[in-house]
Amino acid sequence: MKKTLLIPVIFLAATATAQTSFQKLYPVSFSGVAITDAFWKPKMETVATATIDACVNYTQDKTGRIRNFEKAAKRTGRHEGIYYDDSDVYKAIEAIAYSLKNYPDAGLEKNTDEWIDKIAAAQLPDGYLNTYYILTDINKRWTDMEKHEDYCAGHLIEAGIAYYNTTGKSKLLHTAIRLADHIDSVFRRQNRPWVSGHQEIELALMKLYHHTQNKKYLELSNWFLEQRGHGNGRGVIWDRWKDPDYCQDGLPVKKQRKITGHAVRAMYLYTGAADVAAVTHDAGYIIAMDSIWQDVVFRHMYITGGIGAQGSNEGFGKPYELPNATAYCETCASVGMVFWNQRMNMLSGNAKYIDVLERSLYNGALDGLSLSGDRFFYGNPLASSGDHSRSEWFGTACCPSNIARLVSSLGNYIYGTSNDAVWVNLFAGSHTTVQLNKIRVNIAMETGYPWKGEVKLQVSPAKKHNFELRIRIPGWLSEPVPGDLYRYATPEKEVPVIQVNGNPVQYGVESGYAVIKRVWKKGDIVTMSLPMKVRRVVSNPAIKQNKDRVALQYGPLVYCVEGTSVDEFDAAGVIVPESTAFEISYEPSLLGGVNVLRFEAPVVAIGKDGLSVSTVKKKVTAIPYFSWNNRGANDMQVWLPSAVRHISINE
Repeated sequence: MKKTLLIPVIFLAATATAQTSFQKLYPVSFSGVAITDAFWKPKMETVATATIDACVNYTQDKTGRIRNFEKAAKRTGRHEGIYYDDSDVYKAIEAIAYSLKNYPDAGLEKNTDEWIDKIAAAQLPDGYLNTYYILTDINKRWTDMEKHEDYCAGHLIEAGIAYYNTTGKSKLLHTAIRLADHIDSVFRRQNRPWVSGHQEIELALMKLYHHTQNKKYLELSNWFLEQRGHGNGRGVIWDRWKDPDYCQDGLPVKKQRKITGHAVRAMYLYTGAADVAAVTHDAGYIIAMDSIWQDVVFRHMYITGGIGAQGSNEGFGKPYELPNATAYCETCASVGMVFWNQRMNMLSGNAKYIDVLERSLYNGALDGLSLSGDRFFYGNPLASSGDHSRSEWFGTACCPSNIARLVSSLGNYIYGTSNDAVWVNLFAGSHTTVQLNKIRVNIAMETGYPWKGEVKLQVSPAKKHNFELRIRIPGWLSEPVPGDLYRYATPEKEVPVIQVNGNPVQYGVESGYAVIKRVWKKGDIVTMSLPMKVRRVVSNPAIKQNKDRVALQYGPLVYCVEGTSVDEFDAAGVIVPESTAFEISYEPSLLGGVNVLRFEAPVVAIGKDGLSVSTVKKKVTAIPYFSWNNRGANDMQVWLPSAVRHISINE
């Protein structure tokens, strides 16, 4: 096969592209970040083994996903599964690529190469690739906007880039490029109206643009964005879902100001729009993204960073309607929140986006993965009467591979660079090397976060160099999230203590970052101490379900009460009065090692007559929300009542 010359530029790298970019910073690629963190490294190891094994097992052996490609290569046979199942294969490969970079595995790589051979063999001569239409009726391809053809293509592009960057093997990427070129010839070059029923291709094409520096992929991504809001989905998407806003097609993207519809589709769309805006500096996209972000965070986001309250549309409902027991909060939507907020941070240099990213990462997304790595939540409720449990797999299996690729690529979100600054966004033990004005700078971080608030950074430029170190000051020190959706019961405004080489340092604060500008030398040590304590969170009164209730937060983590068999009480009956005192302790043998919050609280007891209600003092243990449901299907509450009259599970 003739090899295509590819420029090995990773999208999330601190590298300029062919066209001038207006990004404020460039995240350092995961491939250049070694994770040593006590919290995250074990989770990455679990994903590299148990989660990847589950993805491979169900993709290859227990379902027909790989068989579909084998049949498509022969142009005969019955399609197995759902029309968008190709995407699960591609996401699994992307997760595998990240995992192989962290934990090389010759057997896994060989097996993945065999998958890729089958995928490439299924591609038609004109570049088209989708096993559903190849095996059903090829004459109907590109006739139904809801059939996820371009969605699958987007995940193929992402997988191709990831696998090439890890292994240097270009077959899958070459296959993806051929498909992207086919799509470009069918749609943009003919200006054939088309609205992607499930967005994804927009962000994937931007990755392809940055990787190849071929401007047509930028133009194609922008073309897809500009298709929305002009009635092109009428008769297809609109009739099927009864509402053009379901897939954000009610208005042109640049005129959108409110969040609507399916949560995952929205996150992928707006990630792509932010990617395009970073290159084109299109004010229309930037204004729209800012307005929509505020609508999400100020009116539609759970305290866990989860989004999409309704199961009926897997998405957004009315402002402030955030039920707990029926919260949908799809794992993929929280993964999408990580993607989108990273792009918004890249565009603006504002730490508030990383504050939201961190909340979604540690709570809404991580909850989707069991501690064993082989069980998954599709939706992530904030209350349960014991009728929720993680599943081994799903018919629509987007979440397992999505959480796998997120955790495996954690390094993408820790550091960033700009012309004269190193940025520290997340706190995780790690080390990396970046280039600032042709000077190599080694950065090493040690921390016990999120259990402890001490962060140590060693800054070692190859030679003395004057630059800025920008360290995010976590927003949770003063407020749970930006806006007034949630606030602390007791107003707080705490600041971290920062020292350089053991001496207190004066630092400026810009857009949520502590800025330390100085001439750095090899071995300089920066320490930051974050005040860690239990913080009681209350909701905006407009969230009726949380009236007179509190949530408990420690650092970036939201906590919950889980009623296990040994506790002898229901989580829904735990009351947390304002005077409650908390004891924090690290339990290494519990749930993989977590900080627990212990407190004595009144717990509701129902009389033998089934009618009378009283309270008894009980010792209660709260655990991190992400760790619940790892000891069986138990009842659980995030929002705890502050008085007996407010007790209910069905809110």
